[in-house]
Amino acid sequence: VIKQGADLQQQYLSMMQGMASAWLGAATPGAPAIDDKRFASDAWSTDPRFDAVRRVYLAYADFVDKAIEAAPMDERQKGELRFAGRQFVDAMSPANFFATNPEAIALAMQTGGSSMAEGMKLFFEDVAKGRITMTDEGAFEVGRNLAVTPGAVVYENDLMQLIQYRATTPKVHERPLVIVPPCINKFYILDLQPDNSFIAHAVAQGHNVFAVSWRNVGEDLGTKTWDDYLREGPMQAIDVALDIAGADEANTLGFCIGGTLLACAAAVMRTNDDDRIASMTLLTSMLDFSDTGEIGLLVDAKSVDARDAAIGRGGLLHGKELAFVFSSLRANDLVWPYVASSYLKGQKPPAFDLLFWNSDATNLPGPMFCWYVRHTYLQNDLRVPGKTIQCGVPVDLGELDFPAYVYASREDHIVPWKTAYESTRLLGGDSRFVLGASGHIAGVINPPAKNKRNYWAGGPQGSDPSTWLAGAQKIAGSWWPDWSAWLARNAGEMVPAPKALGNAAYRAIEPAPGRYVKEKAQ
Repeated sequence: VIKQGADLQQQYLSMMQGMASAWLGAATPGAPAIDDKRFASDAWSTDPRFDAVRRVYLAYADFVDKAIEAAPMDERQKGELRFAGRQFVDAMSPANFFATNPEAIALAMQTGGSSMAEGMKLFFEDVAKGRITMTDEGAFEVGRNLAVTPGAVVYENDLMQLIQYRATTPKVHERPLVIVPPCINKFYILDLQPDNSFIAHAVAQGHNVFAVSWRNVGEDLGTKTWDDYLREGPMQAIDVALDIAGADEANTLGFCIGGTLLACAAAVMRTNDDDRIASMTLLTSMLDFSDTGEIGLLVDAKSVDARDAAIGRGGLLHGKELAFVFSSLRANDLVWPYVASSYLKGQKPPAFDLLFWNSDATNLPGPMFCWYVRHTYLQNDLRVPGKTIQCGVPVDLGELDFPAYVYASREDHIVPWKTAYESTRLLGGDSRFVLGASGHIAGVINPPAKNKRNYWAGGPQGSDPSTWLAGAQKIAGSWWPDWSAWLARNAGEMVPAPKALGNAAYRAIEPAPGRYVKEKAQ
């Protein structure tokens, strides 16, 4: 730490000399380029005062990082300190304060102060909302220009509505596809706009698609448990979809915690000699929680016990709290840019469908959430055969011997890709692992028509993650066609597409996307 302090002092002296030279009209000697999008504007470099401010800040941030790495503590303690240190350093960026942000100052002068007035207006609007606005929320409406793939709600219970989508091909595969999205967000991340809808893509590939739309629970449902979510979610959805499709087996897909729920439900079914699942796709999901990234640093026995005491027998984990946690993991992308642009410059954020969805928070029942956090992030019980009792039976993920498609995103900060890879070694059947570029959401929502990014596939099965990646092929574009080809091999024969949605037992209740997805968290 003494060495880091001396280095910081030397950087300060060099910067002060450079600042003095700039005031005298000389070039700053040896000034390194600064590759940081917070300071990308020329306004940070053309005025030596702000150039010095940003360089002092970045030098201090570097000092904090090095001091933490040099601290004598175990890896978990160091990880917790890294997280806390980054939150502090990110918050203290000069870009976040009007007096030290040359762009905001210049704009205020140009507009005669109207940008400052607009910024205050936006600030108080967000105070009333209790969250930071990340997109033009007036540009989107669920059912108008989001979640517009044609279909109908064909079943509902306390926790979910099940949507069947209208076929767009004359024939469909005989096995329906049942999609289980994350219950901590709304399902329409998989059905944004028509040109980036994963659900619309699956329908176009000739699948009879059903999707769970989780309810945004209120206090009246605050006693629902993990087992309730299994029974009333994936297991019920599979029952209904098979009845409507007239099929013996279903293909299934789970996204994020939806994948964890789906795998657990499948294991319960298998223990009860129910083998109606033909295949399972897991998108950025964890079954083994050995390495959960920075989220795991926020979970320890003390905090889980406290949460259990508060809401473990009833109550809600409010969506705003979850949204804040996830945003804090990437504060320089999901918090501070909007503080600077909205509050300091008075600029409303542009329309972005993904960020509109990201702000559409949902609540979770306390008992369900507490069971999940304890048995996954805290104790990592799912990977141990028979360690958890779910729906009254011990479950073993190794008994799931049907084909699995496991997708992860390489830059995922919520589900580290090497952790997602471990699912291939837990499940008992043949698994295909595919690694996409980008993060937790952008990596998944990557339609082929846009020809963006790339993915890796074909690494040696059974190897460790690094060996798999070293032997995998890098392929340009979206991973969706790879998944479509894999799913088609497991989807059965082609049969005439249904002429109507639902059947005599499960009649259409209302058009998609249904009522539940429109309920807002309070």
